Amino acid sequence: MKIKLIVSIISLFSVLSFGQTKKVNDEVGIKRDFTSFFKNIKEKNIENAVNFVYPKYIHAITREQMFKVLTLSYNNPAFITDIQDFTVDHVEKPELINGEYFSVADYSFSMKFKVDWKVIQDEESVKQKMSDLLMSRYGKDKVVYFSDGDYYFIKANMKACAVSKDQEDWKFLIIEKEYSRELINILPKKIMEKL
Repeated sequence: MKIKLIVSIISLFSVLSFGQTKKVNDEVGIKRDFTSFFKNIKEKNIENAVNFVYPKYIHAITREQMFKVLTLSYNNPAFITDIQDFTVDHVEKPELINGEYFSVADYSFSMKFKVDWKVIQDEESVKQKMSDLLMSRYGKDKVVYFSDGDYYFIKANMKACAVSKDQEDWKFLIIEKEYSRELINILPKKIMEKL
C-alpha cells in the first residue's frame, strides 16, 4: 500500500512538473525568438527580421512589401532610430487554435527617434505631422520632444502575437488596434478579441 501511494505521489509530481516545464519552455522560447526579431531590427538586419514575421502575414502582403516597410521604418537614412531597453514583459500561455499555437505577449522599449530634416521637403509641415503621428501612435505621455537635440524620446508599451506549429519555432505579428483591419483575416477571432 505504501509503495502504491509513493508511486502515485511521484507520478503526480512528475505530471505537474512537466506541465510547469512546458509553460516555462514556451515562455523562454517566445522571449528568445522575439528578442532575436527585435535585435535584428535594432541592428538593421532587415532580411533576418523578416524571417521572424508570421508567414500568413507575409503571404497577405508579400515578402518584398514587408522588407520595404521594415527598411523604410528602421533603415531609412532620413529617420535615425536608436532602440533601447527592449523587454518582453508578459507572455500568455499558448492556445492551440486550428493547428497552430498562439500566445499574446506584452513588450516595451524606449527609442530615440530623430529626423534628418535636410532631406525632407516642407520641413515645418512635416514636423507637426510627425509630432502628431508619434503622439497618437504611442500616447502623449509616452513621447517627449527634445528641442536642444531635435529628437523624440519614446517609451512604448505594445502587444505582439507569437505563433508556432510546434511550440519551438515562433513567428510574430505586432497586434495593435490600428492594425486590426489587416489582421482580421490572418488571426483567429479569439486572438483578435485581445486587441
